[in-house]
Amino acid sequence: MTDTKTSAERVTKLSDRELEELCDAAEEAIKVGGGFGWLKPPPRHVMEAFWRGVLLIPERMLFVGRIDGTIAGSALLQKPPRNNEAQAHSCWLTTSFVAPWARGHGLANLITETVETAAREAGYKTLNLDVRETQARAIEIYRHRGYVHWGTNPRYARVNGAFVAGLYFYKVLNGDEA
Repeated sequence: MTDTKTSAERVTKLSDRELEELCDAAEEAIKVGGGFGWLKPPPRHVMEAFWRGVLLIPERMLFVGRIDGTIAGSALLQKPPRNNEAQAHSCWLTTSFVAPWARGHGLANLITETVETAAREAGYKTLNLDVRETQARAIEIYRHRGYVHWGTNPRYARVNGAFVAGLYFYKVLNGDEA
């Protein structure tokens, strides 16, 4: 058995190969219910346009997780709108997923840790996130990392004609309780 090398980092551009890997990983995650809003993979050109668009928005920071150099997951750090002084202290972790073939190697935890570090370094005091109640492993990881569950929306998402609850979490960064 060989050792698996995992890594996570922020990316500001994607090569054609990396874009393909990211789309492949996202599509696989969506197929097993780990999508980030999509219930079935959209056409490839739509997925590619989504990721290219993410890189163009200054309020979004894209982080990817790799296994043996291949992109296998991602997350976004969403900054608050520039005109929102009251919430300028907080940002959001969104669009987080790991492809099914890459699970079990600690990649989700590593991506989350990398986003948290970037948020701290950018001066944010609070990191928020929301997740479907069906994402049990993600919820376990967030709780283990110190996220506080503060609310539930029973009509968060609609999957196969039924409502699925969403859970809302936050984490205080930099040890700052104020």
